[in-house]
Amino acid sequence: MGLAFAEASVVKVEEAEKLISEKVQVLDVRTEEEWNEGHIEGAVRVDYLEKGFAEKVAKAVDPKKPVLVYCRSGGRSGKTTKVLKKLGFVEVKDLDGGITAWEKAGKKVVK
Repeated sequence: MGLAFAEASVVKVEEAEKLISEKVQVLDVRTEEEWNEGHIEGAVRVDYLEKGFAEKVAKAVDPKKPVLVYCRSGGRSGKTTKVLKKLGFVEVKDLDGGITAWEKAGKKVVK
């Protein structure tokens, strides 16, 4: 089974790291304050809680390319995957445990 996913699926840190190395789009849906505390290199940020989130995210990432979504621990990113599916995104992955799990696994963040 290749990189085509019918539905959004939750991926562990190791799989997320592999996807990032394959140049998947990375979407951080946390607040600016959370972003400034550290984020995954190469990510784009669109705050899930901001007004007009759907319109902003549609402009920030390409719906035709795979996207990996994360937040602090998985709540907002889970909701984001549903929004992305409604917007027509074809390939969506959700980082299990969010940036918290990423950092706990000793993975690098940038500030």
